[in-house]
Parts: sequence; structure tokens; C-alpha cells
Amino acid sequence: MTTASTRPPEGRYGRSSDARADRTLKVVGAVLAAALLALVGYFAYHYVGQNKISAEVITFDPSTDAVKVHLEVRKDAGVSGYCTLRSQAENGAEVGRADFRFEGPATRIDKVVTLRTTSAGTTAELLGCHAD
Repeated sequence: MTTASTRPPEGRYGRSSDARADRTLKVVGAVLAAALLALVGYFAYHYVGQNKISAEVITFDPSTDAVKVHLEVRKDAGVSGYCTLRSQAENGAEVGRADFRFEGPATRIDKVVTLRTTSAGTTAELLGCHAD
């Protein structure tokens, strides 16, 4: 009796996998993944870490000619800047836009501001904040 071989016959199914090529592809993939991770971390740091003033709309109260907006502003101590708010009508048209300045040593400011509108506004949207 003869013992059966567990390897396929040479040349029957094409070339066997090349271990060196597999290792090279793994190394290239790891380097590219590390570069992508570093790039995402760089952009995240500059977006979050370098933003010196930010705000959040807590509530808003619309009326026929204005919208009262309660803002919570967070900023670095001694930084001054402004936040831009806008209001839209029911049909989506912009009816009001204004910049509101925030200065002083406080790092957290709760303030109710009044955004004047040309007609009845139904929303209050924070477009962004910028440091001077």
C-alpha cells in the first residue's frame, strides 16, 4: 500500500501563493492604514482642539418679527469672537441673520439674544462661531 499525498500535484492548479508577496502586501496595507489614521487624527485635532469659541442653541422662541434664542457659548478665557445665527420661514426662506459678539474673561456664557426677522421665523439655527 502507498500513502496518499495531501499536496496537490505540481502545476495542476497554477502557482502556489508567494509568501514574500503576501508579506509585502500586508506591510504596505499597514503603512497606508497608519497614514490614514494619522491624517484623520490631524484633521480632528485642528477641528476640535483649535476651535477657540463654540456655541449651542438651547431653546428659541419665535414671534412675528423676532426670534429669541438662548445660546450657551463656550470659549477660551480672554478670547473674543462672534456667533452667526439665522432664522427661516415655514417655506424655508431666510428671514433673519445676525452676528452676536461675545467678549470677556468668562469661559461659559449663557445668554438670550434677539434675532430680528423680516417676517415670522420658525427656526433658529447656529451657523457657526469664529474667534477674532
